[in-house]
Amino acid sequence: MALRKFGFIVTGPGFDPARHRQLMQSTGFEMVSVGVSSPAQALDVAQAMVRDGVQLIELCGGFGPQWTARVQEAIAHKIPVGSVSYGAESIASLHELFAG
Repeated sequence: MALRKFGFIVTGPGFDPARHRQLMQSTGFEMVSVGVSSPAQALDVAQAMVRDGVQLIELCGGFGPQWTARVQEAIAHKIPVGSVSYGAESIASLHELFAG
């Protein structure tokens, strides 16, 4: 089966999953992205994505491995869940970005 529907969840201050969402579609492919203000909100969002036919979920780097595992558990491992990660070459600039 080909990948036809992809979900992305991003966390950021003030995001409301009911309002902060975007759908991109082309012939044969659909991507839905949803913003949440806390990683805990992603559990319900991921469950809804699975119900809506999303075949793969990717989480932004702000979730980390523990929340990625919690999202996987929340959807009973029905589809793959991955997360964005950054290599060692990005550590200094990430620190500067989030330091203040």
